[in-house]
Amino acid sequence: MEEISHILSSCWLFRGLSAEDIQAVLGCVSARRQIYEKQEILFHAGDAVPQAGIVLRGELHIFREDFWGNQTILAALPCGELFGEVFACLPDHAADVSVRAVQQTEVLYLDMQRLLTGCSAACPFHAHIMRNLITVLAQKNRVLNRKMHHLTQRSIRGKLLSYLSEQRTLCGQATFCIPFNRQQLADYLSVDRSALSAELSRLRREGILTYHKNQFTLCRPRADV
Repeated sequence: MEEISHILSSCWLFRGLSAEDIQAVLGCVSARRQIYEKQEILFHAGDAVPQAGIVLRGELHIFREDFWGNQTILAALPCGELFGEVFACLPDHAADVSVRAVQQTEVLYLDMQRLLTGCSAACPFHAHIMRNLITVLAQKNRVLNRKMHHLTQRSIRGKLLSYLSEQRTLCGQATFCIPFNRQQLADYLSVDRSALSAELSRLRREGILTYHKNQFTLCRPRADV
């Protein structure tokens, strides 16, 4: 596990811990690694999720699917992201979302119940990890609130500009890349792909933005919605 310490040190759950402490945590929570192929499902809505995971390489999408197969992407998880921790902390509750590998992805699984209940060795890092876990949950709540802001915009244009404006702010540059292709972006914003593409074309003609695949440049600081 030593070769992944540099990845885990950037994960909020392990923030502030030394490499030695991280190795001790991994032993304490029975950490194990697993590789998934592109488009492979890690778990479906309705499944029990006994362990939380951390993306070591690759990327995952969290999504919901209705009775007719329509999907909504809730989040994209790059390297270093923690997922499944809520379900793993609530063993009597099944998952209400599904998780899929966008590309070949390696995941590190952690036994959250062992982390929550402590251990016989009274490891000093347990309290530190619990504080970090609370921070992770708070951060994810903020992300969900931002997504709600995008989705409550009344038009496709409004949803697009709200999302792209946020991405530009997070990147700190006018030109930035998003973690979605067109279909994935449509699923994330809960809009029709054709209508989304048409709106992007209009925004480009109006000089509000330019784009190539998943790279965008915002050309004005503000635009009418």
